[in-house]
Amino acid sequence: MQRSRPAGQVTFENRGRVILVTGGSSGIGAAVCQAFTETGADVICLDVNLPPETSDAEFVRCNVAVDEDCEAAVQHVIDHFGGIDVLINNAAIQPSASYRPIDQVGPEVWQAMIDINLCGYLRMAKQVIPHMKHQGSGVILNMASGQAHRTAREVGIYGPIKAANVMQARQWAVEYARDGIRVNSISPGAIDTPMVRASLEAQGGAGALANRHPIGRIGRPSEVAAAALWLSSDSASFVTGADLEVDGGLGAFGAFADPYQMPNQQPELETRSH
Repeated sequence: MQRSRPAGQVTFENRGRVILVTGGSSGIGAAVCQAFTETGADVICLDVNLPPETSDAEFVRCNVAVDEDCEAAVQHVIDHFGGIDVLINNAAIQPSASYRPIDQVGPEVWQAMIDINLCGYLRMAKQVIPHMKHQGSGVILNMASGQAHRTAREVGIYGPIKAANVMQARQWAVEYARDGIRVNSISPGAIDTPMVRASLEAQGGAGALANRHPIGRIGRPSEVAAAALWLSSDSASFVTGADLEVDGGLGAFGAFADPYQMPNQQPELETRSH
């Protein structure tokens, strides 16, 4: 459907702020890095892989499954920038070997997912919170998932960990509210990222996956980044311990509801350079 009326626009100003983004080299993380750099922030991309050449974020190699990496990365930022305003916990994996019933998933698979997707968030928060407490301010955002709130067959590892990411954010929000630290989570639906593309066939293809969302399409990483901009800003100063579902209506659509009719023209995913 074509829009016939003007769309509203929101702008953010982040000059002077220091933003850490884990898993910032691709997908949602890369979009978050771009959104913050475009609004003037000093952005540090923490990842095991290099970001795109077009990225303006500073790259620091960091494996969030390793305590020493997390400690060194945060200390580097403090030494060079003097503080940390926002931590975006985003680094996560969902290997194809995890798309099985739990009795068929090897321990090396689920342990790696726990180390990165769950404990990685904890490691990074543990490192930045003392600095945020000293500053009297800070924001932490945990990137969760629609799978934190509803589930399906053969995703018995990823979804429960994402539910734990939501509860991490709620508990930390309560724990550190009087220290000036706000903590929230974001639960995206299907977003056009390398992780989603890798599992498209298992999910019935791009058309079927898009049609499960009432809006009728797969989301864009920039749309999740826009939510991160807002939650990290003073416009959301009274928002903490909350989860924001950026999911095209997926969470509102009941399993008992009649599915939407498949459109005649199947959506195509954008051509991406990374």
